[in-house]
Amino acid sequence: MEKNFIIAGFGGQGVLLAGTILANAFMIGGKNVTWYPCYGAEMRGGTVNCEIVVSDSEVSSVHKQNTDFALVLNQQSFDKFVQRVKSGGTIIANSTLVAETKPRNDINYVFAPMTKIANDLGNGKVTNMVSLGVLSSVCDLVKQEFLAKGVEKVLGEKKKQFLPLNMQALELGRDCLAQAR
Repeated sequence: MEKNFIIAGFGGQGVLLAGTILANAFMIGGKNVTWYPCYGAEMRGGTVNCEIVVSDSEVSSVHKQNTDFALVLNQQSFDKFVQRVKSGGTIIANSTLVAETKPRNDINYVFAPMTKIANDLGNGKVTNMVSLGVLSSVCDLVKQEFLAKGVEKVLGEKKKQFLPLNMQALELGRDCLAQAR
């Protein structure tokens, strides 16, 4: 088994942090993983994305032509990466910032109000954690327990005061699709 994930948004949304946490979650779960960041020189406000490849065996390559899962946090990222999703793959979009359109009929679409959920928690900066929670509810490979351990590991001692908010955001993201049904 080898699967490719893209997480994309604009600078300041915590895209690279989310990718680091996802990669760590896979490693904690005993998988082989690569993480590859891509960002422009403009930093906040510019486009940012990262690719994570997870496998039971050695990862074949870092940069894949197509992806199994695209997790996009803004409209520009949706427009850019919807074409890179494999036929049968899934795009998960932040419906707070992405129009709920379906330009292809050969992929799966999941829309969740990630930024709204984060704002309702009182901190829009946890949109990235909400998005990882949504991903865990859509993809069986992404285990919530390993994501939680990944958050703890990546935030570490220096930022442990942010753990409760981030854990709550993960849970709300995981549960938001079930509540919408």
